Amino acid sequence: MRLAKLDIEVKENFVVDKLTSFKIGGAIKKVYFPHSVSEFLDIVEREPEAEVFGNFSNTLVSSEGYDGTIIVTTKMTEVKIDGTKLIAECGIKSQKLSKIACENTLSGFEFMIGVPGTLGGMIFMNASARGQCVSDKLVKVTCWSREKGLFDLGKDEMGFEYRTSRCQKDSIIILAAEFELDKKPVEEIQEVMDANVDFRKNHQPSLALPNCGSVFRNPEGNSAGRLLEQAGAKAFSVGGVNVWENHANFIINSRGGSSEDVLEIMCKMYSAVKDKFGIELRPEVRFLGGKNLREVELCKTLNIK
Repeated sequence: MRLAKLDIEVKENFVVDKLTSFKIGGAIKKVYFPHSVSEFLDIVEREPEAEVFGNFSNTLVSSEGYDGTIIVTTKMTEVKIDGTKLIAECGIKSQKLSKIACENTLSGFEFMIGVPGTLGGMIFMNASARGQCVSDKLVKVTCWSREKGLFDLGKDEMGFEYRTSRCQKDSIIILAAEFELDKKPVEEIQEVMDANVDFRKNHQPSLALPNCGSVFRNPEGNSAGRLLEQAGAKAFSVGGVNVWENHANFIINSRGGSSEDVLEIMCKMYSAVKDKFGIELRPEVRFLGGKNLREVELCKTLNIK
């Protein structure tokens, strides 16, 4: 359905499991799908407490659903190119944006071809891979927050660090971003993209295997995957989920697992590393839920907010 007044797409009691990379998630009370920044602003004026999500690529949604309102930005996908300047809305998938840049002989997004998720989420967590980072070519972002409304931030104001940005600390939502890319031949850009795809195939689970990517952040000067492997995490299995046999920092939903299964196995992984090395791993996974008291308890243990 679409709201008559605003002509904005909205769905009620919407089951989101097919949208999440874990293929897990129950019914959400109300979900808005804005198609533009102006529609987004109309929605947050109407629903000021709504939570905002992109492609759910690093989000675990409770199997019991969520009794609230969210905004999903995956239909905000406009891209504009002017010479080496590229402006894109937050909802475009990173893999598609990588291809668009390549087609226009623009370099800087080659790493995105192997990263699931949307542009907004990549900037939010300062995503990086294969020697490139989303902040490398960033000029500015168009943002929104409950306190300030709509505003712009330059790259130097974003507080980028490893797997984090000012957006996480100040509850800022990315709506669009401007980049200054480099001109290169298509063949040269495509060669790097192909190498990135091959690397992902050899080192990370296929996107056909339901997973959310890396579960825990690398501690400073260390590797979460190596710590987890040395702690025996590759043998862990709970309900319908298990740690991937080829890399201990990935959880695979191989047998129709639940959100509680994922949180339980995450706690096993976290505890194993803490007990063996005294290191408390920090999750990269977000959680949306609240009905299941056991899940709430597990999130507190893992410090998932």
